[in-house]
Amino acid sequence: MIPLTLGFNSSEYVEDITLVLLSIFTIGQPPIVKYDYATFIANKIHDQFLNLDREGIFKYTSFIYHLLLYYQPDSFPFPIRKLDSKGNRRSVILWSLIFHNCDSSYTYSEFIDLFVHPASTLLIGAPPPRITGDMNKILQLSKQYRIGDWYLYQNHTEIKMYGCEIFPFKLPRYVTMRLFALEYFRQIIYEDLTHFCNVKKKAQLRIKNQLGPYVIISRDAWEDAEKILEYHFRLKKSFEWVSYDPCSFISDRRVRNRLSVYVHHRIPKIEQYANQEEWVEGTLIEEISEHEKRKKM
Repeated sequence: MIPLTLGFNSSEYVEDITLVLLSIFTIGQPPIVKYDYATFIANKIHDQFLNLDREGIFKYTSFIYHLLLYYQPDSFPFPIRKLDSKGNRRSVILWSLIFHNCDSSYTYSEFIDLFVHPASTLLIGAPPPRITGDMNKILQLSKQYRIGDWYLYQNHTEIKMYGCEIFPFKLPRYVTMRLFALEYFRQIIYEDLTHFCNVKKKAQLRIKNQLGPYVIISRDAWEDAEKILEYHFRLKKSFEWVSYDPCSFISDRRVRNRLSVYVHHRIPKIEQYANQEEWVEGTLIEEISEHEKRKKM
């Protein structure tokens, strides 16, 4: 109940706060001290940064989010309500539901595009690319070793791994490493299983064991990645593109293993926009479903 009241997604942010409250309050009595919470949380955040390399996780991201919103409210494109219905100033955690997991109209993709990207721009002084250099190197290490492409649509991004025959997810416009890692593991493990492992051939793809916050210990992990993307982050899937192998990456390896040729199915109107650095007007846009067309009539 406490985390939800404060607007957090889990109890990890609340443990220290609760201990502080218990230490200064006695039932039926006024607080024995006026606790300096600002100094307390500043010290906790400082300790987290010092231990980040060793622990590999930062526990106070929600505080950073609210600090950015409090001091830079005009930098974000979503509506903010600083005052309540009576004109009184509201707590910053009530300015917007974009950080809230419950009773929020915002999707995870909107959270990334409307908050994370502007916040990153503030922190580094320039808009970050939709696909980072690290992601680029993973997909296309060299001209000889390319395992996939990316497609920048107007309102989402797609990753297409060569030879993968499952629907790609519609990722946010600005792809975080967390989401990229899940889609990478999901697609590359599936394609290796499909083309080589399941036909009793040795695995042919160099698959990273760790990427972003995730570590892979089993080839069943592609199913876990799919569940996280679909049910936790609630991302939608794009259209099925079978077979996709424009550089003959999978086909060449199949032939070397005495398997049949894998023929690429060309869609020129989409392929011509592969691996763009920025979305360009008049290129890739989302198709409107029949349901959406009827709503606009």
